[in-house]
Amino acid sequence: MNEQLNPTKTFFGACPHDCPDTCAMVYEVADGKLVNVKGNKEHPITRGTLCVKLKDFHDHHHNPDRLMYPMRRVGPKGTGPNGGNNFERITWEEAISEIGRRWRDIISEYGAQAIMPQSYLGNMGLVQGINSGDPFFNRLGSTVNEKTYCTSGSSSAWLLTYGPTGGVDPESFVHCKYIVIWACNSISTNLHHWPFVLEAQKRGAKVVVVDAYKSRTAKAGDWHICPKPGTDGALAMGVINSMIQQGLVDQDYVDKYVGGYPELKERAKEFTPEYVEKVTGVKAADVIKFAREFATSQPSAIRIGVAIERSTGGAQAARAVYAIPALAGSWRHVGGGMLQLPLWDFPVDWVKAARPDFIKPGTRVVNNLRLGQALNGEMQLDPPIKSLFVFCTNPVSQSPETNKIVEGLKREDLFTVVAEHFLNDTAKYADIVLPAAMAGEAEDMMWSWGHFYFTYNQKAVDPPGECKPTSDMWRLLAAEMGFDDPVFKMTDAELCEAYINWGDPKMGGIDMNYFKEHGYYRIDVGPVDTRTPHAEGKFPTPSGKVEILLKDARNFVAPPFRAMYEGEQDGTLLDPLPGYQPVRESPETNPDLAKRYPLNIISPKSHAFLNSCYANEPHKIKVQGEQFVLISPVDAAKRNIREGDPVRVQNDRGDFQGVARVSDDVNPGIVVATLGYWRQLNRSDGSVNSISSDAWSNIGRAPTFSDNLVEVTRVN
Repeated sequence: MNEQLNPTKTFFGACPHDCPDTCAMVYEVADGKLVNVKGNKEHPITRGTLCVKLKDFHDHHHNPDRLMYPMRRVGPKGTGPNGGNNFERITWEEAISEIGRRWRDIISEYGAQAIMPQSYLGNMGLVQGINSGDPFFNRLGSTVNEKTYCTSGSSSAWLLTYGPTGGVDPESFVHCKYIVIWACNSISTNLHHWPFVLEAQKRGAKVVVVDAYKSRTAKAGDWHICPKPGTDGALAMGVINSMIQQGLVDQDYVDKYVGGYPELKERAKEFTPEYVEKVTGVKAADVIKFAREFATSQPSAIRIGVAIERSTGGAQAARAVYAIPALAGSWRHVGGGMLQLPLWDFPVDWVKAARPDFIKPGTRVVNNLRLGQALNGEMQLDPPIKSLFVFCTNPVSQSPETNKIVEGLKREDLFTVVAEHFLNDTAKYADIVLPAAMAGEAEDMMWSWGHFYFTYNQKAVDPPGECKPTSDMWRLLAAEMGFDDPVFKMTDAELCEAYINWGDPKMGGIDMNYFKEHGYYRIDVGPVDTRTPHAEGKFPTPSGKVEILLKDARNFVAPPFRAMYEGEQDGTLLDPLPGYQPVRESPETNPDLAKRYPLNIISPKSHAFLNSCYANEPHKIKVQGEQFVLISPVDAAKRNIREGDPVRVQNDRGDFQGVARVSDDVNPGIVVATLGYWRQLNRSDGSVNSISSDAWSNIGRAPTFSDNLVEVTRVN
C-alpha cells in the first residue's frame, strides 16, 4: 500500500526568551505537528544555530508535563500533583467566569487597586509578552506593576549619559582591536555575539573580560580582570584616573562632545591605582595597563552586561564605565564605543502597547522586586492586595526574598491566577491556572535588546489541548469585565502591525508583507562596516553631548520596563557625577553581619536554563547539573567542605541547598550559585533567591542580587 506523505511546511519563528540574541528560527511542521525547530541560516546574527536551551525547542512544545487545560485548586496551596489531587480540570468558560466573579467582588469591597498583575520577560513579544496585559489591567484600574527585574539601573544610567541611542552595532565588533566584555558571560547568555568577538580576536584583537569570577567567557578571553563583587565603579573610576594621569584622554573629542569632564577629572583624583587595588582586589599595575591599552588600541569597545547593576552602587558604576569610551575617543571609529541595549533604536510604539492613558490618576504603583512585601502585609497597602495575576514570569524562582513571596501566596484570602506552560514554583500556589500557548502556537513580533533586527514569529501549529495565547486571555477577560475598547478586539496580526511605527525612517518603507516573506528586518541604523553614529557627537541628550555631569537629575526608571505613568521620577536627587558607592553587605561595609555571614554570593544566569525556563526538563538539568555552589579551596577547607559535598547556603532571609564545587574559578570570600533552579526540584524547598535582598540599587530601582552576604555549611 502506497501512502502519500504530507510535505513538511515551514514557518518563520522568533525566540521569545529574555535573551539579547533574539534568534530567528524556522519551524518545520508535518501533519499539523511541530517536528523541528532550527536557526534561520539567512539571519546575520543567528546564522543557523541555536543555543543549548533552544536547540530542541520542538520537543519543549511536546513536553508531557505541559499544562493542557484550565484548572482550579481543590487542595492545599503550594503542593503539586505529586502531593495529592490538588487541582481539578475546568473549562475556559468556568475559569473566566470565576475570575470575573471574584474580581467583581473584590472591586466592590476593596476597589480595583486590590488586584495586581505581575509580569516580566518570560516572553519578549509585543503581542504575547511582558506588556501584553498592561492595556487590560490599566483599563481595570488595578495596581500598576513596575517592572525592574533587570536593566532598569544600567538603562537609567545609559539614558542619563548617552540618551536613547542603540550604541555600537554588535556586528561591527569584528572591526575592534580591543574588546572589553564587562559583567557579561557571553558564551552562556549572549552566544550569538561571540562569533563576532572571535572574528575580531582572529584578526588580532585583544579580548578582556571583567567579571567577579572565572566564567566560561572569562576563560575564553585573553585577559580576565576579576574585581570583588560590587566594586566595578571603583575599577572604572580608577581606569578614568589612570587615562588622565597617563595623558591618554582624547582631549579634542572630549572638548567637542563630552560635558562635565573637568568635574569628572577632579572626582577621579582619589581613585589612584593603589586605592583601587585595595577596594577591588585588581592589582594597581593592571589598572594602569587596562587604561593604557583601551585608550591606545583603537577601535576599542565595551560590551556591558546587565549584571553590573546588581549591587547598591551598580548604576553609578555603569555611569563610570560609560564614560571610558567617551574619554578615549572610541566613538570616532567603526566598532568603537559602548554596546548596552540596542533596543533604544527600535521604532516600537510602547505607549500604544502598554496604554498608560488607561491608568486613572492617582493609581498606586508596586515594584515587582517588592512583591513579597506587598503580599505579606509588610508594605501596609490600603487596600491590601487581594488578587494576583501572574504571567510571563515565575517570581517564586526569579524574585528576591522568595520566602516572603511564598508566605504571601499561601494566604487563603489571596485569589491568585497564573498563566503558565508548567506547574512551576509559582503556579503551585494558584487558585486558577490557565494553560498558555508556546511560541510556535501564536503570532508575535520580537524586538531585541542585543541586535538591530525585528524578528517575526508566525503561528506554525494550533496550541495543544485547550492552551491559548496570552493575547486570547486578555480578550476573554475584557469581554467578561465588559470592556469594549478597540484594542481588546484586535487580532494578533493587527496587534503585530499596530505596535510598530512604520513611518519611522528606520523601517525603510517596508510593511508586514516584508516580514511574511523574509521573517526579519534589520532596522536602518547605518551600514555595519561604516557605521560611526557618534563620531561627531550627535547624542540624543538635551545637550547633544555625552552627559557625564548631571544637573538636578532625579531618580527614574527607564522605559520600556518602567510603568508608564505620570510622575515617574521618585524625587531622589542623583549624584551629579559617576563614582563608586560601596555595597551594603560585605566584610568591609558591614563587619557585624559578616561575622555571621562572611561570604559574598553572586548568582549569574545558568548555562542550560533561561532564567527558570527548562529547569524542569531532565536533559537540560543533566547539562547544567544540579544546583551547585562554587567555592574556593581556601573557604572550603575552613568549612571542611570537599568536592561534591551537599552544602547549605543561608542568611537571615532564607536558605537553599546544593552541591559544592571546589574551584579556583572563584576567589576566597566569594561563592557562586547560578540562577533558575526550581525550589520543588532542589534538595530543599529553596533556591538562590531565597537569600537575596529586595533592596534597590541607587538608580532605577534595580535589584541587588549580587549584594548579599551568606554562610555556607556542609550538610551531614
